[in-house]
Amino acid sequence: MHTAAPADAALLTPARRELQATTRAFAMEEVLPVADELDPRREDIPPSLLARMAELGHFGILVDAEHGGLGLGVVEYCLVSEELARAWMSVGSIIARGNGTGCASPDPDRRAELLRASAAGRWVGAIAFSEPHAGSDLAGVECTARRDGSAWVVDGTKRWVGHALSADFLHLLARTRPPREGESRSDGLELFLVGKERGRFPDGVTGTPIDKIGYFGLTTWQLEFDGLRLPADALQDTGQEEGQGFKDSLRWLGTARVQTAARAVGLARGALEDAVAYSRRREQFGHPIADQQALRHKLADMAAAVDAARALWWHAAWLLDEGAPGGDVAASSAKLFASETAERVTSDALQIFGGNGYTTEHSVERYWRDARLTTIFEGTSEIQRKIISDALLR
Repeated sequence: MHTAAPADAALLTPARRELQATTRAFAMEEVLPVADELDPRREDIPPSLLARMAELGHFGILVDAEHGGLGLGVVEYCLVSEELARAWMSVGSIIARGNGTGCASPDPDRRAELLRASAAGRWVGAIAFSEPHAGSDLAGVECTARRDGSAWVVDGTKRWVGHALSADFLHLLARTRPPREGESRSDGLELFLVGKERGRFPDGVTGTPIDKIGYFGLTTWQLEFDGLRLPADALQDTGQEEGQGFKDSLRWLGTARVQTAARAVGLARGALEDAVAYSRRREQFGHPIADQQALRHKLADMAAAVDAARALWWHAAWLLDEGAPGGDVAASSAKLFASETAERVTSDALQIFGGNGYTTEHSVERYWRDARLTTIFEGTSEIQRKIISDALLR
């Protein structure tokens, strides 16, 4: 049984309302026009927009104030993500590549330096976990990192690495040894930090862009590692026996899944708001289509579903912030329901636009394409159902 969260009124404190309002204004006034211009051209988020996000603190929401961050929690992180995704999902996504990601250096001074750079938007990375044959099953990772003196040498392939070329680092999951007898399949996997320059890959890494049907703003890459040499301190410090880094990465999955739920709600909300506006101005048979009862009921169902999905991500985020039992399962529930809600709501919105929705003249088709992805990344809907049912039946 999940711990009960406070009512919305208690969760949405004055400080959170102010953060929400500021982010919403930025998203609608600055992000949305850029998205409407660049998404049809499949172009990346421009550096000027990333700089504005850094000014607003979006890359340091989860970084403590001592290192220049906002020192806030998962609730605020997801609140910002929903608002940004309502305008352009890639903008709501890129903040996950800051916020302390790639800062686990074994050297305390270096760790503090990286945290400050992360919070300021100067240390924005790319996540290189998945492979052609290891997506939801990350324990199946085959990319290897072997010792060569004090250095590491990496060989293998990584797929679905968004923002890889423009990143300051790659957060790499690689296998340092096979699992020992009696160990799980994930034993022997470690996290490595691959520093790089923006706009180029380091020696030993080549990349090929993946031609996607959506989620533009972040170019996604397949990377080939061929003898990439890394220093000894590229191995992320987990404070555990070598070969246990994968388990360390699992701590972030709950937060990542709630953030995906929030992004999905942002997409669904964008489609709903656009559909409401369109139904008021679009006339058929001498009346706005908003006068049609069937359409009004569809909008009502869409609005109720969006509100329910938001309540789930709020609940899960609150549990994670409180460290309360059931947070990870609640994250899976929120991710499952919100992503599938987003797919359905954006499809319904496109239907309301009729033939005009099936053009690139309106943002609704972008929400529709991007919502489809939310049921796949950060663990598919099927994986979430397995997590939830395992918790029920264990």
